[in-house]
Amino acid sequence: MGEVGGPGREQERTVAVLRAAGCVFAEEEAAALHAHEADGAARAALVRRRAAGEPLEHLLGWAELDGERVLVDAGVFVPRQRSRLLVRAAVAELRHAGHPRNAPVVVDLCCGSGALGALVQRRVPHAEVHAADLDPAAVACARRNLTPTRVHEGDLLAALPGGLRGRVRVLVVNAPYVPTTAIATMPPEARDHEPRLALDGGADGIAVQRRLAGDVAAWLAPDGVLLLETGRHQRAATTALLQAAGLAVDQLEDPEVDGFAVRAHAAPGRP
Repeated sequence: MGEVGGPGREQERTVAVLRAAGCVFAEEEAAALHAHEADGAARAALVRRRAAGEPLEHLLGWAELDGERVLVDAGVFVPRQRSRLLVRAAVAELRHAGHPRNAPVVVDLCCGSGALGALVQRRVPHAEVHAADLDPAAVACARRNLTPTRVHEGDLLAALPGGLRGRVRVLVVNAPYVPTTAIATMPPEARDHEPRLALDGGADGIAVQRRLAGDVAAWLAPDGVLLLETGRHQRAATTALLQAAGLAVDQLEDPEVDGFAVRAHAAPGRP
């Protein structure tokens, strides 16, 4: 234990401040803030901002996902641990496919910081990873985590270069799936500091998924798959939506992080 007034006691005070503000992981967050900023006054300012509701990841400038760090800028969607399900599923698909002469194309759509694409790239270095988002701030952040020229700005699949059409081996998508009326119930770090377009899934939570569904098959390679994150309460509707678009669908789940997703590919007999 540190001396009175020393580093140990100061970190204990930070824990108390964060716990009083409702931070569930106060001890871990205090340790991260103290490791990030050595200057006492600057650190105290960060603690006040965190206690006021700013996301820890925005204050640190990075987030951890599945044991790895990715850069996250203020105002950009913070990757959730539940999205490790998409990363692991994508890596499994690519490893199962082996190492073809031509690099498999991976797309991280609605990419936010580009965290999912970045982790896939690190774990499957031979993949050609692209990403896209409608939010300019997200695109700028993703270009710090991925090859900048492969990060595209625009609306869903329309953002991608035409040359990728019919070539995508794995399409990873974390489109917003929070119903509009549920956003007000989210923690303040999300509803007040992350872009609305990264959260709002429309009245039923699958409005963006619905816009995506009809175009997916044309972008996938013959053996390509869509890996689409969804919510516990939306997964049945997500499954039905993709089946109606002519895709064969399997449901994926990671109970440890409360993660849900669907894996979809062209149904047998469909072009």
